[in-house]
Amino acid sequence: MTTTGQLRTFSDLYLDLTNRIRAQTGTSGPQDVMKRYINIALQDIHVGMKERMPWAERQAVLITQPAYSTGTVSISQGSTTLTGTGTAWNTANSWGVNNTRKYGKLVLNGGLENYEVASVGGDTSITLSSRFTQDTLTDATYQYFEDEYDLAADFLRPVDFRFFDQKRQFTLLPRNEFRMNFIRMQTPGKPTACSIADRPPSGNTDLVRRVLFNRPTDQAYTIPYSYITKYLVVSSAGTAQEEFSADTDEPLLPLPYRHVIVAKALYWAYRDRRDDRRSGEANQEFVDLWLRIANDNEFGTSRPTMSPRVASYFSRARRPMSGATPRVVSGSAFDELRE
Repeated sequence: MTTTGQLRTFSDLYLDLTNRIRAQTGTSGPQDVMKRYINIALQDIHVGMKERMPWAERQAVLITQPAYSTGTVSISQGSTTLTGTGTAWNTANSWGVNNTRKYGKLVLNGGLENYEVASVGGDTSITLSSRFTQDTLTDATYQYFEDEYDLAADFLRPVDFRFFDQKRQFTLLPRNEFRMNFIRMQTPGKPTACSIADRPPSGNTDLVRRVLFNRPTDQAYTIPYSYITKYLVVSSAGTAQEEFSADTDEPLLPLPYRHVIVAKALYWAYRDRRDDRRSGEANQEFVDLWLRIANDNEFGTSRPTMSPRVASYFSRARRPMSGATPRVVSGSAFDELRE
């Protein structure tokens, strides 16, 4: 821990908070509370800041997959087990992913229903999410396609709230608007719009974040996109993580701004631990700091300017003999650039 420098590590932050409210140090109870306040404050200051967190921006590349229809399939009415002949469903393709995957869609024998893949048991075995409602099929044709894809494991939210990708080819829509404007299509092509969707947790307690396109992709498209990471802390070994754990962990927040975390936590400590009116002062300190941090990082943003109405004056000055307006005015109209 540094005693004279800027707050750097987790221990710097929670000990500074402990000292500010004059809580007892060296005991696990109060210290654990201070640690919790610091972790909550770190998450809280990253909520609702839109594009004003350049330190948390990350880039990734999404590669879409073409449709797959090699071989034939058989399935009984009312069953969820799909059996393939001459298929390679569990084999990696040229892009390093299997030809079929969980959450992919299937159209069987040219039908109108889309069946979602629940799991892939092998090259010739797929389990559907819902039971097959049509007549029993034997050696029938099929088409597999994907209209949604996993996002980066640390994806929290997009950077741009209008376009998903860096090339600005895919309009990003709210979930309700996306559902109202687009139906589930079966014809592959190049998408034009998308939305962020959440799938149930798999293997842990985190929701699986995916991007849902308005139509299945017909080929492999390379889609670079930017996002805000949910990993706001880095360990001393350089490993990104969601929150503080070890004393040597450091936040992604640049060093000159890190004391704002304590200012936010101090508000809760005064309010909940002390019932102290200084909680309002601490909150005002945080607001002032965070506004300055936001302004410090909004490079290229338009600023308020004074724009006098001089267009008409310039136009008349270029044609002084046109007779459109008199050349002599009274009062202060000329000085005020109204003539």
